[in-house]
Amino acid sequence: MPVTDAIPQGLPIVTVKNVIKQFGRFAALRGVTAEFDGGRFHAILGDNGAGKTTLLRALAGLAQPTQGTISIFGKDPEAACRDIGYMAHPSLLYDEMSGMENLRYFAGLYGIAGDGRCEEVIRAVGLDPELARAVGQYSQGMRQRMSLARAILHDPRILLLDEPFSNVDVNSAREMVGLLRGMRDAGKTIFVVTHQALLLEGVADEFVWMQAGQIVDRTASIARAGVP
Repeated sequence: MPVTDAIPQGLPIVTVKNVIKQFGRFAALRGVTAEFDGGRFHAILGDNGAGKTTLLRALAGLAQPTQGTISIFGKDPEAACRDIGYMAHPSLLYDEMSGMENLRYFAGLYGIAGDGRCEEVIRAVGLDPELARAVGQYSQGMRQRMSLARAILHDPRILLLDEPFSNVDVNSAREMVGLLRGMRDAGKTIFVVTHQALLLEGVADEFVWMQAGQIVDRTASIARAGVP
């Protein structure tokens, strides 16, 4: 899979400074400050309500911080959107269209001509570009794979994935982890929010632990963070 201007490992490409995100009186993020290196696999973990998805959406430019700043490649997330691939917990696919039709539509938004790239990413996630079935008839695992294909379609330098293994069988999840590991090894920077941390042991470069809207720990192994 092609790599566009991959960033060498060890250089911070994402900077978060004192980010607060409030929804009314509720603070989903409470003064988050962190730097994240490029070319690495960052797993974001924590209980429900810890702020994981809100942080991911803020990095994607979809949730404007109430206070603080986020810089991606030295730019505001909205300005860096071409470098970002975002996979939400919902699939964000059109159920009445086939997988190939979905990707053709999104390819048009990115100015990608022809079917070559669409076919490439569909095969990369383990699906068949010739499958004519509507996405609404896909299994949950197939929908997750197609959602990942949509996120990587424009060859982004950063991938932000929210619960990509949700309701996916173990073998399919492992295959998706293998694909993400290969992309990291090729120079991509990957952020994954997940409740299935054990899938990423030995794959993720770091585990970022969140609690009550704050980053409370960053470890190289889930074992050292007290996960059984």
